[in-house]
Amino acid sequence: MKQQSIRFRDAAIKFCSFQSTAHFNSQSSAIREASSSSFSSSPLKALNLYSRMQRQSLPFDTFSILSALKSCTNLPHNLPIIRHLHAHILKLGFSPHAYVATSLLSVYASTVFRDARILFDEMPLRNTVTWNIMITGYSRQGDIKTARIVFDTMPLRNLASWSAMVVAYMDHSLWNQGVALFRQMLSSTRNSNYECLNPDQLTIGSVLSRCGRMGSVGSIIGKSIHAFAIKNIWELNVEFGTRLVDMYAKCGLLQNACSVFNMIKGGNVVSWTALICGAAQHGHGEEALKMFEKMREAGVKPNELTFTGILAACVRSGLVDEGRRYFRMIDEEYELRPRIEHFGCMVDLFGKAGMLAEAYEVIKTMPFKANVVVWGSFLSSCKLHGEFEMAEKVIDKVMEMVRPENGGVYSLIADLYVLGGKLSEAERLRELMVKQNVRKVRASSFTCAAAPLMIS
Repeated sequence: MKQQSIRFRDAAIKFCSFQSTAHFNSQSSAIREASSSSFSSSPLKALNLYSRMQRQSLPFDTFSILSALKSCTNLPHNLPIIRHLHAHILKLGFSPHAYVATSLLSVYASTVFRDARILFDEMPLRNTVTWNIMITGYSRQGDIKTARIVFDTMPLRNLASWSAMVVAYMDHSLWNQGVALFRQMLSSTRNSNYECLNPDQLTIGSVLSRCGRMGSVGSIIGKSIHAFAIKNIWELNVEFGTRLVDMYAKCGLLQNACSVFNMIKGGNVVSWTALICGAAQHGHGEEALKMFEKMREAGVKPNELTFTGILAACVRSGLVDEGRRYFRMIDEEYELRPRIEHFGCMVDLFGKAGMLAEAYEVIKTMPFKANVVVWGSFLSSCKLHGEFEMAEKVIDKVMEMVRPENGGVYSLIADLYVLGGKLSEAERLRELMVKQNVRKVRASSFTCAAAPLMIS
């Protein structure tokens, strides 16, 4: 009887242990699923499940902790949650774990970089990934000098390290340093640990995507990258091919862009959009429209950025009727919601054509509050056509939202006052510009010239 009781007790313990383990596994899996990048993911649900595991005293593994940290990056005002998770990680004793510490550093680097620096200094073990995170973090802070010190100090550099530093230079328009380091990267076939450093498409692609903003220098680097890819017999897949198309198009080399595009197997909306935006940016409006029609014939559905490009092409070429037709097509034919960029293009299109009443009507009726760029476009058209009376209706409204960094708008309004014979107002505004240290910057418009290329 006693032996039977002992066997029953052992079986009950095993059953409870099995139930607890099964419950833990299901909860951990649920957190991973909720924090994934799939369409059905829910960061808040992942954190609620994590909190439930904590309340039920279930054991945690690295996967559930990493998933919870990943969820934090997708939530607004997430700093208190990050710090709570950090405290819990310390309590659980997971802080020395390499993956957990690296993930925590990455989260801090994208939210409060000051805390990331403290955590990095306190880390007993640092790997190449943690050093790379700090390079990117300092770059985002605009501290390129310290980013380079980190790059030079790290004991072991990999391809991502070189790429992060090159991109840091290019993102801050330090072209000479970026180009020099890029060439050094290509010539460094091995790192300090004698591991091969063969640049891949991902590493090269991050540099390639910056070339379009470098002007003639960018086209030289872009061509060098293309030659490097051909020399190493890289497959021209959709992603890398689209980056090449985007680079050539933004540099104004449309023939090269079209040649690469024709070699891509299975071109998608992103590669078509890169071609259209490139043609629009460099004043080839008719070519952009032809490309758009070919895209539709190929059965590729345009997206919002495609329509920004095609409307920009209409603006550059003064194609008012075509612009109206494509604007209506956004929601009527493709059921997309027009964005403020699309309305801004229509304001620009009507304004440059001298149809200022129509441009003003677009501003009044669009479902967005007009920003400085929209108003600046309208005022620029008023100046172009000598319509001070039309501009005077909105100057006070624009002055309420203009900021010192919008120096071009200040200058534009001052010029309009001169146009209208109100010299004292123009002088007062220029004095205000000096007093507020207004910076005159290059004008902005709603074109896709500087739009980021989203590779899907």
